Amino acid sequence: MERLLRFFAGGSDGNARLTAAVGAVLLVLLAAEGLTVLGGVGTYLTAHVFIGLLIVPPILLKLASTTWRMAHYYRRAEEYVRRGPPHLLLRALVAPVHVAATVLVIASGIVAVLVGHGGIWLGLHKASFVVWGIAFGLHVLAHVLELPRLLAVDWWRGDRLGGRRLRQSVVALSLVAGVVVAFAALPLAHHWHGGFDMDRDSDRY
Repeated sequence: MERLLRFFAGGSDGNARLTAAVGAVLLVLLAAEGLTVLGGVGTYLTAHVFIGLLIVPPILLKLASTTWRMAHYYRRAEEYVRRGPPHLLLRALVAPVHVAATVLVIASGIVAVLVGHGGIWLGLHKASFVVWGIAFGLHVLAHVLELPRLLAVDWWRGDRLGGRRLRQSVVALSLVAGVVVAFAALPLAHHWHGGFDMDRDSDRY
């Protein structure tokens, strides 16, 4: 219980720094995932599935940190109210669509891998990815300028705000968990390779 209290000792500032740190991690991982799409998922399928599974724990952490802020703001916790809400457009439209599309694109991708190549789940994965991409782009544009300042105080120069080491540990643990999940589920990608190979073979006739 004491460690939990120490983790949240940073209050709204600590929450903002945690959200920024895991957001920066996700930016890097999602950029790598985007490269597998641009290069052709069929060619880089193993990497696409691996990264897609790796990002699940960091995404859950970011959802948890943003939900924490939202809950405390609407419960009228003083320092969260003082920090203020996100822009109305982001709060009322972009954020709900972004969260829903994120959950859908990850869930449909996992199910598509489980059931095999093609089918309705792959179509849903592609459609939700388009919606997610638009919402994600707006989300990044709204927050990217805040990242350098929030990252610097927790990861480079430090200050007196409590919970710094624990925030760093939680972000690191989310990545470790992602790597473990990705390696454990990597054989699913090999199952999909058969579907792509059969499609290529059928195109020859």
